[in-house]
Amino acid sequence: MTPDEYCRQKAAASGSSFYYSFVFLPPPRRRAITALYAFCREVDDVVDETAEMQIAAAKLAWWRAEVANLYRGVPQHPVTRALLPFIEDYSLAQQHLNEIIDGMEMDLTQTRYLDWPALERYCHRVAGVVGLLAVRIFGYRDARTLDYARDLGIAFQLTNIIRDVGEDARKNRIYLPMEDLKRFDVPAADILNARETPQFNALMQFQEERARGWYDKALAALPAEDRRAQRPGLIMAAIYKALLEEIVRDGFRVLSRRTSLTPLRKLWIAWKTWLAV
Repeated sequence: MTPDEYCRQKAAASGSSFYYSFVFLPPPRRRAITALYAFCREVDDVVDETAEMQIAAAKLAWWRAEVANLYRGVPQHPVTRALLPFIEDYSLAQQHLNEIIDGMEMDLTQTRYLDWPALERYCHRVAGVVGLLAVRIFGYRDARTLDYARDLGIAFQLTNIIRDVGEDARKNRIYLPMEDLKRFDVPAADILNARETPQFNALMQFQEERARGWYDKALAALPAEDRRAQRPGLIMAAIYKALLEEIVRDGFRVLSRRTSLTPLRKLWIAWKTWLAV
């Protein structure tokens, strides 16, 4: 298996909405973004699939060393070997790859977030920075497009957090800021024990409004001249916004179920968005 084949397999196996935005890209950019996505999956899987915190920390330290190897031109892992040809072509910064690992390390030591600034810092590291890397692969001319990419990444992460409240709670994780729980009179125990209440519903409406605000902010920042180049991001936005709408229609039943879109619907949204931009 070649490094590119490994990355394609990693991306396809995830079933993520991101995969559907890659398929319309020209081959070099598709290879680059698939390798970046595979990198994100690898470091995220360290946290999700490793029970012992010390072992997970050691694995993330290995990935940090592997990023250093990548920028020295001697990567060992199939994912970093796949990334190597594109580091210079698309000006992918070592700092940004390390920031993604920083975000994963937060998951090893932190299960609660006091307020929005704390959660925004996490979202920036695990998703906003991914947007800053992806925007370089897709191509841009106007520097304002960087703001769009970072803010769109945060909108995606907020959508993930809303979708996964119940799943995260079963791992003793609550990403919703504690100040928000207090404001809406939702004890953490209600989330951990999957108790759906009117107060919880109001809390989730607030979280949905926050996420939608980040989508609006991001899309408003995208200059017209970069819209066509950024079609993959716009496809992701269309798919994620459709997911958010499904969660709202479902009455925020996120404590007991994980809302998702079918692969066919994702592909249809991707195709419509590609043609519309």
